[in-house]
Amino acid sequence: MNTHRIRVGIDVGGTFTDAVAVDATTLELLGQVKVPTSHHHEDGVAHGIVEALDRLLEQTGCAPADVAFLAHGTTQATNALLEGDVATVGLIGIGTGPAAVLTRRLASFGKLELAPGKRLPLVYAHVTDPQDTAAVRSAVEQLKGEGAQVLVASQPFSVDRPEGEQTVLDAARPYGLPTTAAHEITSLYGLHKRTRTAVVNAAILPRMLATADLVDASITKAGVTAPLMVMRCDGGVMALGEMRRRPLLTVLSGPAAGVAGALMQERVSEGVFLETGGTSTDISVVRRGKVAVRHATILGKTSYLSALDVRTVGVGGGSMVRIGEGRVTGVGPRSAHIAGLPYACFASPDQLRDAKVDTVRPMDGDPADYAVLDAAGGRFAVTMTCAANALGRVPEGDFARCDPESARAAIEPLAAHLGTDVATAATRILDAGIAQVKSVVDAMIRDYRLDKDTAVLVGGGGGAASVTPHLAHTSGMEGRIARHNEVISPIGVALALVREQVERIVPGATQEQILAVRAEAERAVVAQGAAAEGVEVEITVDPQTNTVRAVATGATELRTQDRSHRADDTERLHAAAASLKTDPAAVQVLAGTAAHTVYGTETRRRLRPTRRPIRIVDVDGVVRHHAADARVETTTVAGAPEVLARLVGESTSYGDGGVRAPALRLLLGSRIADLSGVLDPQPLLALARSELRARAADEPVVAVLEVRS
Repeated sequence: MNTHRIRVGIDVGGTFTDAVAVDATTLELLGQVKVPTSHHHEDGVAHGIVEALDRLLEQTGCAPADVAFLAHGTTQATNALLEGDVATVGLIGIGTGPAAVLTRRLASFGKLELAPGKRLPLVYAHVTDPQDTAAVRSAVEQLKGEGAQVLVASQPFSVDRPEGEQTVLDAARPYGLPTTAAHEITSLYGLHKRTRTAVVNAAILPRMLATADLVDASITKAGVTAPLMVMRCDGGVMALGEMRRRPLLTVLSGPAAGVAGALMQERVSEGVFLETGGTSTDISVVRRGKVAVRHATILGKTSYLSALDVRTVGVGGGSMVRIGEGRVTGVGPRSAHIAGLPYACFASPDQLRDAKVDTVRPMDGDPADYAVLDAAGGRFAVTMTCAANALGRVPEGDFARCDPESARAAIEPLAAHLGTDVATAATRILDAGIAQVKSVVDAMIRDYRLDKDTAVLVGGGGGAASVTPHLAHTSGMEGRIARHNEVISPIGVALALVREQVERIVPGATQEQILAVRAEAERAVVAQGAAAEGVEVEITVDPQTNTVRAVATGATELRTQDRSHRADDTERLHAAAASLKTDPAAVQVLAGTAAHTVYGTETRRRLRPTRRPIRIVDVDGVVRHHAADARVETTTVAGAPEVLARLVGESTSYGDGGVRAPALRLLLGSRIADLSGVLDPQPLLALARSELRARAADEPVVAVLEVRS
C-alpha cells in the first residue's frame, strides 16, 4: 500500500479535465489522469473533478485521507464571460447631489458587450440615503422584479467610507439574492473602474457559487478532509470561501496554472514561459522568481483585477502551414483541430503513400492556402509538430514525439513542392511559426527588463516541442521543455502557494500604514490556511500613484522537502559561474545561509566603476536571484537593525527624482525576504525589522543591496 501524502492538482479545461498527484515531500509526479470535462452532467464540472480524483487515487494506491492538499483550476468563469452566459446584475447606486450624477452614469454598464450580440444584463436603481430602509427595499424589489439575480451596491468613496454600501447590502440580504459591495472587490479609488470590476464579478457569482457548493460537497463525500483550494489568475490559490466572494479571481487562471508549474517545478528565477497547445501559445514572464502580473483587461476595459500578464499568439503544435508562390507564407492561425484533420506526422508511412500537396480553406471565409496532404490513407494536415519532429526537435518520451520515418514522410511531399529538401522545408515552417512568438517574447523581455543573457525559455503544454526548442535555437537563448510538460498546468495547481494581494491608495504613506497593509495581507493568507511560519510578503510602494501593494504567499503546510539529490558545493559554484558568464575560478562565495549561497565576481571596465555582480543559489543548485551590481554583508538578527541602518544610509541616493533607498533583500533561514519595492529608507527599515521579529538573536542574516541609479 502506498502511504505517500499527496498534493492533488486538477485543471478543468474546455474539453478535458487533467489531474495529477504530486508527492507532498519530494514534489515528484506520482500519477496523472485525463477525463472529459463534464459540462452537460447534472452536477456540471464538479462531476468530472470527482471522477478525475477517484481515478487518480486508484492509480496511485492512495486513500482520500492521504490527500494533504487539493486544488483545482477552472475556465468556467472565463467561458461564461466569453459566451455571455451570466446572471442579470441588479446595481444599486448610492448618492445625493454631485455623487448621484456619478452613480447614475453607472447604468451604462448594461451596454458592455460580452460576446457578439450579447450585452451584460444589468438593471439599475438609485438610492439617495442608504439609511432609508424603505427606499432600499423598494429599490431591491424593483430590481428583483426586473429580473436581477445578484445585487451590487456602489457609492463614491466607499473605499474610505464603506458604511453606505454595507447598510444597503444588510437591508437587501433578506431577499435571498447573492450580494456584493464594490469596496469588497477592490480597495482602489476610481468609482467607474471599481464598480465595473464588481459588476463583472457579480455577473458570474451565482454560477460559480453553485459550482463551488457542488464541488465542495462532492469532495467531502469522497472522504477528502484537506480544504479545497481554487486557482487564481495571478498564479496562486485561494480558499473556497474566498472564491465564493470574488469568483472573478478565477478568470484567466488557466495560463496562470502553467506558469505556476514552471515557477514551482522548474524553479525558474528569470525567464519566459511558453505554454503551447494545439492552436495557440500563451507567453508569460518570471522575473526574480515571481510571475509578472498587471491589471487585466476584461470585456475590452481595464479592470482592478490583478492577473498574470499573458500574451497569446495563434501558433501551436497543430497550426497548419500556409503556402503560395512556391514558398511557405505563414503558419496558422487555423489548426488541424479546427480543420478536423489528423496530423500528417502521426500517420504511418503506408498511410502517407502517394501523398500529394493540396491547399484548402479550413473554415468559411479563410484563405484557401492551407497545405494538406492527400494520400493513400486520406487527407492530413501539415503542422508545426510535423516540422519539429522532422528536424529532431522533439525529445524522446515527449507527448508530441512521433516515428522519425513518419515525420520525414509528412514533410517530404511539401519539400518537393517547394523545390527543396526535408530539413530546409521543416526549418522554413518553424521559422514562419515562431516569428510571431519571437516578436512577443522580445517585447516582454524589453518590458520587464530581463537580462537576455541569463533569462531562460521554458516550454510547457502538449505542443511545447513545436515552439520552444526552435525559438531557443534561433534566438541563442537557453531553452528547455519542462518535465511532464503535457500536464504542467495541473502540476502548477498542485504546487501553487496560497496568495493574497492587498492594494491601498495612501498618499504619503507612513511606515505604520505600510506595515498595516503588510499585516492585512499576511492575515488574509493565514486565514485561508497558509502556515503562519512560512508566509512571505512582498511590499511595493509606488510614489507616483500613492499605491501601497502587499502580496503575501504561503504554503498550507511547512514543506520540508527531503529531496534525493542536493547540489554539492561544486555544482552550485558552476551554476553561479554559468549564470555569471565567467570562469568558476573567478567566482567567490560571499555569504550564505543553510538554504542559500551568495556567489560573486568583479567586472572591471575602462574609465567606469568596477561592478560586482552576484548570484543567489539555493541548495538544489538553482539560481534564485541575480544582480548586476550588489553589496553583500552578513550579520545576525540581533545586530541587523544597526547594520541595515548603516547600509541603507550609505546606499540611499538623493536627486531630482526624490529619495531612493537601495533594493534590499534579506536571506533569513530558508527564505529570501524581498523588500525591493520600497523606496523610502524609514519604511524599508521598519519592514526589515518586521521580518526579523520572533527570530533567534544569533540567527545569521545576509543583506543584499542594489543601489538604484
